[in-house]
Amino acid sequence: MIETTAKKIQSVTGITVRLCGDSGDGMQLLGTQLTNTSALAGNDVATFPDFPAEIRAPRGTRAGVSGFQVQFASEEIFTPGDVLDALVVMNAAAFVTNIGDLRKGGILIVNEDGFNDKEFKLAKMESNPLDAEVLMQQYRVVKVNMTKMTRDAVAEHGLSTKIADRCKNFFAMGLVYWLFGRSLEPTLRFIDAKFGKKPDVAAANIAALRAGWAFGETTEEFGESYQVEAAQLVPGTYRNIMGNQALAWGLIAASKLSNKDLFYGTYPITPASDILHELTKYKNYGVRTFQAEDEIAAICATIGAAFGGTMGVTASSGPGIALKGEAMGLAVMLELPMIIINVQRGGPSTGLPTKTEQSDLLQVMFGRNGEAPMPVLAPRSPGDCFDMAVEAWRIATECMCPVMLLSDGYIANGSEPWKIPTVSEMPKIQCSHPEGRNGDEPFLPYARDENLARPWAIPGTPDLMHRVGGLEKEDGTGNVSYDPDNHQHMCETRAAKVARIADRIPEQDVFGDTKGDVLVVSWGGTYGSCHTAVDRCRKAGHSVSHAHIRYLNPLPRNIGDLLRSFRTVLVPELNSGQLRMLLRAEYLVDCIGINKIKGKPFTVTELVEEISHHATVLRQSKAG
Repeated sequence: MIETTAKKIQSVTGITVRLCGDSGDGMQLLGTQLTNTSALAGNDVATFPDFPAEIRAPRGTRAGVSGFQVQFASEEIFTPGDVLDALVVMNAAAFVTNIGDLRKGGILIVNEDGFNDKEFKLAKMESNPLDAEVLMQQYRVVKVNMTKMTRDAVAEHGLSTKIADRCKNFFAMGLVYWLFGRSLEPTLRFIDAKFGKKPDVAAANIAALRAGWAFGETTEEFGESYQVEAAQLVPGTYRNIMGNQALAWGLIAASKLSNKDLFYGTYPITPASDILHELTKYKNYGVRTFQAEDEIAAICATIGAAFGGTMGVTASSGPGIALKGEAMGLAVMLELPMIIINVQRGGPSTGLPTKTEQSDLLQVMFGRNGEAPMPVLAPRSPGDCFDMAVEAWRIATECMCPVMLLSDGYIANGSEPWKIPTVSEMPKIQCSHPEGRNGDEPFLPYARDENLARPWAIPGTPDLMHRVGGLEKEDGTGNVSYDPDNHQHMCETRAAKVARIADRIPEQDVFGDTKGDVLVVSWGGTYGSCHTAVDRCRKAGHSVSHAHIRYLNPLPRNIGDLLRSFRTVLVPELNSGQLRMLLRAEYLVDCIGINKIKGKPFTVTELVEEISHHATVLRQSKAG
């Protein structure tokens, strides 16, 4: 894996780095720049930002620590890494909350100026951990007076001490760039673009960046630097993309493919707000964004937009989806095409706003009064958000129904290289609208096509007036009906419309064999860790396969046969077993859950241990 050259530059296949500090130390900026620079270098990249939940938590406290983890590699990767090869900490609180993830022998770079009596008190530490001999034995510790050195580097630019100290993240950035062979040029361009109107600040940040690089070049603390070669990706044009950004772009693409303007009605909530921020940039593409006074107003406005013939989209997280519940039932009753995005976070209630979880699956499946089924789709990665946004709108228009798109905080804030598609080669999304009555025949707003979809009758179209509202519809006419047989018929028809989607979505694919000892079934943001864990187990000789489900309602039509083709089915989820419950109920297969509710994603290591255990037990039972 590692080859040492005479210049003490080691070639490695991949590096995992975490950058941590106070929420005002610019760690997210540092991580984003490292990610973009690595992507431009041709590496495969995966990231995991970790934000504090409180807005401006007290400086120096554990609650205020902000982190950014990135793995860049010369081979295809699917996660931001398990254990860390290098950890950069700006203060004592960042140290104590993150040191446990650094591998033995890993590089620990500390801003020694952030380790003093005041910082120890804020971080609830009794002594300076950098004085502990065991620390030096376990890790390669590099102490740097970053704050002081940054002040010295920017002194000539006449900044206040407060502003000068804000540049220390660029000092750390320069040091990290030197250590891992990253080019300064992309970040120099970024500084010019971001701080061009403040030349003194721009010059200071450049000076700090170069000072960090120079320190790495001249210090005796590092015995070597590291080089990660470009990855062999599928040919094409790539850019680094985050999940929420990809969702926004996918929605815009879908609106253009269907020749519909996009209306986005929402109320700000973590971690979905960045979709709104991104969409506001594209008014020139027919995007209209509406920040409502609350979640209920947001979805009701979206329903109105859908009724008016526009591509209606709303988004929230679990608490907001709960508030939207009644209006979601109205959208089901009206049978209007729209997309409802749930970017999941830890719950219940306000829960863990900046942490990831998968505990809203049962909510979006059943969290409406009455029989109100909706299609549910879930992207598996940041880049996949683009494709699933387009797919959600295709299904919504084909079936004339609201569609739930179920993302999560891990996907939303993570990033990866994304191969930019050629829009002209993407299939168009057909939205058929009746043009008026055929002769003297009355217009039937709830007459149905082969997909059981009703017409999308746009207001203002001659002779297509019809009744709308939340009361049960009479089949065909749409008139209010209290007839019990009609109610059962309409409930069954709406359910059948969703169920028939299974005939028009792909069958479930499998990584590995289609039958064997162990099948790992995953959904949402657990894809990367599950795929990597299964790959490692297969290379270790275990009979293990992986099925990642992106269509959760209806499930792919071959899922039942697939589950029954394996002796053991494992379902890793960041909840208490919600997909496992659904699979057991639907297919009567005794799935085994691997469950975690800590606000953190699965590590590959913990999944490998679980999968290997079950595979070994099965192999031994066959041998016995």
